[in-house]
Amino acid sequence: MTEKQDIPQIRERIDQIDDTILELLKERLDCAKAIGLLKNESNRAKWDPQRELEIYERLRKNNNDIFPYKALRSIFHEIITTCRLSQRKATVGYLGPEATFSHLAGVRYFGQTAEYQPMESIGEVFEEVEKERVQYGIVPVENSIEGAVTYSLDAFLKYKVKICGEIQLAITHNLVNRSGNIEDIQTVASHSQPLAQCRNWLRKHLPKIPTLDVFSTGTAAQMAANNPNVGAIASSLAINTYNLQVVIPGIEDYQGNTTRFLVIGRKSPKKSGYDKTSILIGLINRPGALNEILTILSAKNIDLAKIESRPTKDKQWSYMFFLDMLGHIEDPVIYEACNILRQICAYFELLGSYPRADDINLNGDID
Repeated sequence: MTEKQDIPQIRERIDQIDDTILELLKERLDCAKAIGLLKNESNRAKWDPQRELEIYERLRKNNNDIFPYKALRSIFHEIITTCRLSQRKATVGYLGPEATFSHLAGVRYFGQTAEYQPMESIGEVFEEVEKERVQYGIVPVENSIEGAVTYSLDAFLKYKVKICGEIQLAITHNLVNRSGNIEDIQTVASHSQPLAQCRNWLRKHLPKIPTLDVFSTGTAAQMAANNPNVGAIASSLAINTYNLQVVIPGIEDYQGNTTRFLVIGRKSPKKSGYDKTSILIGLINRPGALNEILTILSAKNIDLAKIESRPTKDKQWSYMFFLDMLGHIEDPVIYEACNILRQICAYFELLGSYPRADDINLNGDID
């Protein structure tokens, strides 16, 4: 059998497989809608993170390392999210305008079928979630190179929301403009974080070109689309959204640069078995107060994933502490530790228990 005869036959089989997949996807969607109706009758939560992790684990085992797992996980993430949103469509607020890295992070987490609403500031994202004008918000909280995103941490001191999830994505910053020619660039615009993450590259390759700090990478992309002399540091999503050309891809100074985003809402999900719990505490003003907290956690063998301090704003030299612990508030050891901290801290707030991000999320462009 010749190659010309083989290819049409194989393609015909591929078409048959695709048609079968499509019919099964439609059947899966019908099943998800039926489950949604049953959950409505019993007033159960639409999102079951433990069930999702069980699906991914079953698929991983059944795959036997034949289909690339990252791609498999990505495909089924979109399928699962689409089916879940058929029960109730999610509205997601993010730092706008369209095609910012926060927008891209939202798409990676919630899939293409959610409704995305751009906000003018991180504070507005928190406010819209608190007032339930959007169901979820997605905000950057820390970068592996530049550290904490203080705007987001400070917002937790002001707004009453819960952390529902997290996503960690590797950063790839692109220098873009209208023409694709570096000679046309007279100003480089971006958010302060990407500018900082690319400062060495900019100093070496564009030493005489001034930088402009704007409130989002989407704003910078819009500026580049409207002005041929403006270059932007922006996401891959911005390239297509604003019809821009890539001048130089990957201009970040450090490989492995990653940003962690938090998903905020009004209620944290149930236990998944692979969780993180975040709390906000204020200490009584006495020597050794912080050491006492850490000793309690250590004695209970609780892994502390992060500790970050922020000034309280209303009192000089007074600080609040953000702590991330591995585990869920439904775990007895986490529950007991939090009860103790409530009693000995001047202030205690449970920010949420939620599924931890895993390494499968570490790909793509984000800030």
